[in-house]
This record gives sequence, structure tokens and C-alpha cells, in this order.
Amino acid sequence: MEGEAAYGFIVNVDAQGSGLLSDTEKPEMRRRLYDVTGTAFEQAGIRPPRLYQEDRGDGILGVLAPDVPPVRVVGEWVEHLHQNLRETNRDLRKPLRLRVGLHIGRVTADAFGRSGRAVDLACRLCDCGTAKAILRAAADAPLVVAASDRVHEDFVLPGGRWVDPKYYRRYDVDLKEGRTTAWFMVPGRCEPPEPYAEQHPEPTADGPGGPPEQPGPRTDHPPQPPAAAGDAPTAGTADDAPTAGTPDDAPTAGTPDDAATAAAADDVPTAGTAAAGDDAATGDRVVQTVHQHGTGRIVVAGTVDNIDLSDGGGR
Repeated sequence: MEGEAAYGFIVNVDAQGSGLLSDTEKPEMRRRLYDVTGTAFEQAGIRPPRLYQEDRGDGILGVLAPDVPPVRVVGEWVEHLHQNLRETNRDLRKPLRLRVGLHIGRVTADAFGRSGRAVDLACRLCDCGTAKAILRAAADAPLVVAASDRVHEDFVLPGGRWVDPKYYRRYDVDLKEGRTTAWFMVPGRCEPPEPYAEQHPEPTADGPGGPPEQPGPRTDHPPQPPAAAGDAPTAGTADDAPTAGTPDDAPTAGTPDDAATAAAADDVPTAGTAAAGDDAATGDRVVQTVHQHGTGRIVVAGTVDNIDLSDGGGR
């Protein structure tokens, strides 16, 4: 009865991209829209007066009587609509592609049509950005279905004839009334594509920005401050660095690590050489007597009392 709210299942259908059609193309689009949706209702066994339809220009608002099983719409009607779209688009240069919003709730009838918050939600789901983006991403698909959380819980999850809950994917969508949960399905696909994937393409070698920048080689030794003038290393010798080809912190081949040269061991007198006196650190009497029997070189710091090069081969 007019003016009284009644419980009904709401189906809102909208054509994707209708704003790009010319005035001469729109009448043919509308004819096909009514043909594919009306034929699908007939095939599902849903007819007036149990079906109310209201023209929305590039779409149709439908409200079903309470005695129509909603699962028949979610299953049979959606599948028939999908097949009808495939048939009508077979030879079209601009295929007809539809978005469908499904909800259930209280609907008020008057002389001008149907209204109510449930009607608003079905229309919002059909027209939301996520539904449009999913259909754009599914370039070869003619249809996307957006079901409210209530429809999904009551009529999708239990399953039924041509109803498979695993084909639906959940998204939280922002509507004028606030954020709400909706479930999306693209007939003919095991799951809908990511709605905004095309806005975040993966980087390619020759794409914008090129491949991701790779980190530089690891440096185990931090940079050292510049050496003072008096502390510069001997020419040809790296300061505190290993010899090329020699493991880090390893002695150079043939040279003991942190030891004196082979000619003189630390704190051990060379054969034929007197050890330094107790006050060697002062430099007063470093060597008393040195006898050189080979061809090596003797360097003595401090005061030298006597050096006897008996064999004449030293220097």
C-alpha cells in the first residue's frame, strides 16, 4: 500500500560508461539494457506484479515482493543476466557493461516510485568507485555484482543454485552515508580483479624510474680521518690496511705478525751481538760492542761505543 514501508529485495542496475555515448547511441543502449535484464527476470521466473521496475535513465531500479526468494536473484537472475550480456555484446563495437547493486530492507512506495535507506544503499553500492574500478580492471567481463554485507551473509554464504560464496571478495567502501562493507563478484571469474591495480604498476627495467636502486657494497671499515703530516705512512705502504691479496689483519707473507724482523727477535740478542743495557730507553749506552760477520745492515739508535767490522763486508 502507498506510503507504507514493506520489506523487499532491491536490485539496482547501471550501465558503465554511458556518459561517453552520443545522443544517437543511447537509445540503442537503453533498448539492450531493458532486454537483457527483463529476459533474465523472465528466465528466473520473476514477473510483475512481484517485480517492480523504475527507469533511471542509464539504469533500472527493481524491487521484488517479499515472497520472491532472494537466492533466486543472487543465483539464477545474475547468471542469466551474464549470459544475456555475452550474447548481445557478441557483435558490438561498444559492448554493454553493467554494474548491479543488491540489498534487502524496508522500501516505501508512493505515486512517484520507491524510496528508503535500503534503496539508497543499493544504488550507492552500484555506483561506488570500487564497483567501477573492478569492472574497468576486468576488461573482458560485461558485469560486476556488488552485494551488501547483509545480502552476502543471508543469501550468498549459504550457497544455492549458481551461488558460490568463494567467488566473492570483500571490500570496505566509502559512501555518502559513511564506510560500509560490500562483497563483489564478476561472473565467469573465480574472483574479481584488484580494483586499483592499474594505478600502481610494477616498476620495469625501461619503465618510469627504472628498476629499484640497488644498495652499494658494504664497507666493514669506516673511513679514517686524514693522517697528520708527521704520521704519514711510508711511501708504497697502505696505512692500517692489509697488503693486496692478503686476508684482512693477516701478516704479509714471510713476516711474523707484530714481531721483529727475522734478523732480530724482540728482546732476544742476535748471535755475536751484545744486548742493550738497562738504560737503553734513554739512548745513553745502547750498544757496547757489535761484531758483524755477514753482509746485513746494522742500524743503531743512540750512542755507539764500538763497532768492529772484522770481515770488511759490512757497512
